[in-house]
Amino acid sequence: MNAPRRGRFITLEGPDGSGKTTAARHLAEWLRSRAEPTVLTGEPGGTPLGEEVRRLVLHERHVSDDLDPRADALLFAAARAQHTARVILPALERGDNVVCARYLDSSLAYQGGAYGIEAGAIRQLQRFATYDTLPDMTILVDVPVEVGLARKRRGPWNRFEDTEGDRFFETVRAAYLALAETEPERYRVVDGSGTVEGTDAAIRSAVEPLVFGAAEAR
Repeated sequence: MNAPRRGRFITLEGPDGSGKTTAARHLAEWLRSRAEPTVLTGEPGGTPLGEEVRRLVLHERHVSDDLDPRADALLFAAARAQHTARVILPALERGDNVVCARYLDSSLAYQGGAYGIEAGAIRQLQRFATYDTLPDMTILVDVPVEVGLARKRRGPWNRFEDTEGDRFFETVRAAYLALAETEPERYRVVDGSGTVEGTDAAIRSAVEPLVFGAAEAR
């Protein structure tokens, strides 16, 4: 007997305002429309612990505006460990695809690239937190910083949007592009500065061979 198929793990990354969360939702809907069981999730979040970490590190000003970068990295890693163990791995093992908005590369770009924690330390922490679970494909939805920030809707106080300037977000974007250049076998870079429809089409074109096989790719 053939072993059950393991699902495909696809992550979407990008600087703030890139549209990755919307793109992740549209990708999951498209996969489901083609009879592919698919779990849509995202970080920080995905579990009760993850949602609590999200609240603390992004929206609780008395906590998040004075976080040591290492404490910050450890909090995100704790949320990611719970998310991987309770949501991502069980879905993949039962044969579902997983589409996740943000994953370990966010820590490499933000805590590593922008906050300056040594990349090797961040990578080692991510390996531990994720049970060495790497995405099969990572879509980087890339937009210029000014485009991304202009798209952001004002809401509750947010540590990144309300305390960091353009230079911070330029550093994050550069870190993402460097990661994509370093790991071209995993990364696909998609221009997210155009229409939602155009971004979705480019993502589907990248994902289709992975999920359905090269013979079905259009």
